[in-house]
Amino acid sequence: MAAVLRVLVVDDSAVVRQGVLTLLENVPGMVVEVASDPLIAKQKMKSRRPDVILLDLEMPRMDGLTFLRELMREQEPVPVVVCSGLAGPGTETAVRALQEGALEIIPKPQLGVGEFLRESRTRLVQSLRDAARARSRLVRRGTPMKEEPERPERPPPSMLTVTTDRVVAVGASTGGTEALRQLLERMPPDCPGIVIVQHMPEQFTSAFAKRLHQLCRIEVKEAEQGDQVQQGRALIAPGNRHLRVRRSGGHYQVELMDGGRVSGHKPSVDVLFQSVARAAGENAIGVLLTGMGEDGADGLLAMKQAGADTLAQDEASCVVFGMPRAAIQRGAVDEVVSITAMTDAVLRRARRFRAH
Repeated sequence: MAAVLRVLVVDDSAVVRQGVLTLLENVPGMVVEVASDPLIAKQKMKSRRPDVILLDLEMPRMDGLTFLRELMREQEPVPVVVCSGLAGPGTETAVRALQEGALEIIPKPQLGVGEFLRESRTRLVQSLRDAARARSRLVRRGTPMKEEPERPERPPPSMLTVTTDRVVAVGASTGGTEALRQLLERMPPDCPGIVIVQHMPEQFTSAFAKRLHQLCRIEVKEAEQGDQVQQGRALIAPGNRHLRVRRSGGHYQVELMDGGRVSGHKPSVDVLFQSVARAAGENAIGVLLTGMGEDGADGLLAMKQAGADTLAQDEASCVVFGMPRAAIQRGAVDEVVSITAMTDAVLRRARRFRAH
């Protein structure tokens, strides 16, 4: 990352543009330019290319999602942090932005934007810096995602479906929406039950789960209290709720909890992994994907110590190698795997366990 971090704010709200300018003008090493819509942003980018873009989604002349798609199709994509309202259809649009390549979503309220920006200054600065660092990890996307992806055929659930021998616990943060898509799309209908924590704001996880459900052969849903972890199903922790796995007779169930942040997050990967270590022990497989920070490293070590198989995404395929690196440094990882090989690695370990 360059010594001077050039930020381009693209937002049709004069309040937001001025607010961000005021907040960031005194941040050491950060230079901010603004544009009121994507067409003006394109003109500015011709003379000086930014290191990171802070992007609204609902704007005149060209919406932010279309602009994001164009950016991600360039030879060297510019990292994007989306700052968007959550009300109504914006939630679905914002989830789509994550899948199209945005590295983070910062929810923006409809009222009190100036106060919100002041309160969110630390997070905003950190998000922009982390996104800029991830620049070399961005992958050019040759074609935009279909508006309505065809849903693959999936066999009807059996009345006799029971919890499988194995529980697969997955943790992810920055870049995880794309990594999870690659992991889950290749899962067969008889794969072990999967439980997931993806760092994502409240109100985003339901739409994210629904979109993955359309793309995958397995069932993908936002977890609800008491949901069974069962064959051919992936459960995603709701935003702002911790998710734990507990044993109930011969089955595994999920439990949703409130409470404070753990390892800086809610939901926390550490909370999930530690519960799986207690409930499933050697019957589990832990997977830690791309993300900043260290959430999940201690939990993955607990899983390994309980006899679980543990996997981490490799640096070359991560958007941010923070969480996997922390787990590797703790000695918590059995195998480091690229995201394109992760599904096969999980299934191979599940089959090996069954053979025993």
